[in-house]
Amino acid sequence: MRFLTFLFFSFIICTSFQSVAQERYRLVFWNVENLFDIYNDSTHHDEDFTPAGQYHWTAKRYKTKLNHLYKTIVAMGDACGGDLNLPLVVGMAEVENDKVLRDLCQGTMLRRFRYNFIHFESSDWRGIDCALLYRRDIFHPFFSQSINVGDSNSGFTTRDILLVQGTINESDTIILLVNHFPSKRNTENEHWRTTIAQKLRYIMDTVTTAHPTAAIITMGDFNATPQEQEIRHTLMQGDDRYFVNLMASSDDRGSYKYQGQWSFIDQIIVSRNLIDLESSCPFLMPTAKGNVFDAVFLLIDDERYLGKKMFRTYLGFRYQGGYSDHLPIYVDIKRK
Repeated sequence: MRFLTFLFFSFIICTSFQSVAQERYRLVFWNVENLFDIYNDSTHHDEDFTPAGQYHWTAKRYKTKLNHLYKTIVAMGDACGGDLNLPLVVGMAEVENDKVLRDLCQGTMLRRFRYNFIHFESSDWRGIDCALLYRRDIFHPFFSQSINVGDSNSGFTTRDILLVQGTINESDTIILLVNHFPSKRNTENEHWRTTIAQKLRYIMDTVTTAHPTAAIITMGDFNATPQEQEIRHTLMQGDDRYFVNLMASSDDRGSYKYQGQWSFIDQIIVSRNLIDLESSCPFLMPTAKGNVFDAVFLLIDDERYLGKKMFRTYLGFRYQGGYSDHLPIYVDIKRK
């Protein structure tokens, strides 16, 4: 596979961090629900997200969406201990293009916190991709690639896997894989989710072999729960010796609610060296569980199924003015 070229040109061995300070970093994933600009791009099926489209997606609504995302990212940092501990990285799904990421990083108050982004265009028919925001003062990416997991022979297109390799404070290596698997709206997509899970597992195993001491974090919207076949048996291979699905043991109710049922279709999977105190990985997770960021402003009352539900941007074609139809998930790591 093309991505393997990076193994020969960017091989960096993780080094020990010799300092009495214990630094903590928050790693986030969030499906941000249709982050489109207001312009029609003829290469995408995004005509609905224009002022004249079915969603009546105006500049005002777009600006509100960006400010909602900014507010949430900063709020997650406050929960981690203040401005200096804003999320190190935010993996994102349902991002249209570089423009929306630039507008988020530079056109909102997020610019105060020195975020940058990595994004590649994929062949997804809706024109939505995975992306990564990162604190450029702390995280230094030195390799990134978009890995196509579609099938040109059958005409199947989907979101690429985003691979990013970088260092924290120019020393210890972290490798991130950001994913957005095909949805359940089409029954044939179960086959494609399994196929993509096989490809993703191959990538994870290959990266682990090349970088045995690196922290490897796979995150994404997998459109399947940790207990479903394509995740539990194909991606995680049952009783996995090398990786841990943190959402499988999370105490939280879920990141996504459908017909009254909460679940974790959003997940974070980490290499086992992150939970092994004796490993040579320079980072450690305080607990082997993932977390959901469920701030009150991200939720509204669920009048039909009771309890709470996500405060969405849209419900069907009806504008709600909210944040997303998913909640962010996150993990914290610290130096040993």
